[in-house]
Amino acid sequence: MTATELGQALRRWRDRVPPQTAGLPAGGHRRAAGLRREELALLAGISVDYVTRLEQGRAANPSGQVVEALARALRLSGDERAHLFRLAGLAPPGPETVPGYLTPSVQRMLDRLVDTPVGVTDAAMTLLVANPMYAALMGDPSGRRGFERNGVWRNFMGAPTRVRHTPQETRAFEAGMVSELRTTAARYPADRQLRRLIAELRAGSARFAELWDAGVVGRLEASRKTIEHPQVGLLTLDCDLLRVEGNDLHILVYSVEPGTEAAEKLELISVLGTQALVE
Repeated sequence: MTATELGQALRRWRDRVPPQTAGLPAGGHRRAAGLRREELALLAGISVDYVTRLEQGRAANPSGQVVEALARALRLSGDERAHLFRLAGLAPPGPETVPGYLTPSVQRMLDRLVDTPVGVTDAAMTLLVANPMYAALMGDPSGRRGFERNGVWRNFMGAPTRVRHTPQETRAFEAGMVSELRTTAARYPADRQLRRLIAELRAGSARFAELWDAGVVGRLEASRKTIEHPQVGLLTLDCDLLRVEGNDLHILVYSVEPGTEAAEKLELISVLGTQALVE
């Protein structure tokens, strides 16, 4: 396979994805019905320049993480995703690696939850995709790269967060994350990226190393979360964790009781988030 074949496939698949199905505004003059390069770059979390170079055959050997992100953004089927990996000179991820594939049914569910903050992570708690409401509530994750997209890494390495925990909640949340990651590591012992993540966490966070070495086990459970939004202040939401067992995905859904102050604040956040996307 050549870089030219990879570029042709990316252009062909990009042309068939209507922007509105990807949660993007469809207004303005468009030469084609599909995604623009900058829109594909935004959805995949990579630079426009890199998308351009891939499509023009001037970049070869993209990483598996980039290929996986492009496959999600382009809404490829399982066979198409495998073909994209082969075009990039890579073997499609096997059963020994943490799955990162969003099935069409999961994607359809996300498309319908436009008014609800929703994020999807893999079993190692790396954020795969977040809808605009999630970005408006929690902060835009599109600029994060590598381990910056992993929830465990962000929590233990002190990355900025809008979530506000009490000390007791912090201890329970940290133990839950380490327990969940340990369970995932046991299921995918050959996943090199996962082993690297755990090694970095053990080296960079004394608290993670303490919990990991203590052998905590269990699962990360649903909870209520207090978010401090820069425009609307504090609001408390229910955070439900839905597990897609077949593909080992975690769907994080944030919701509030209708008619409450938190519901009014969430509605305001949706307006603020929409304005930010249009600007």
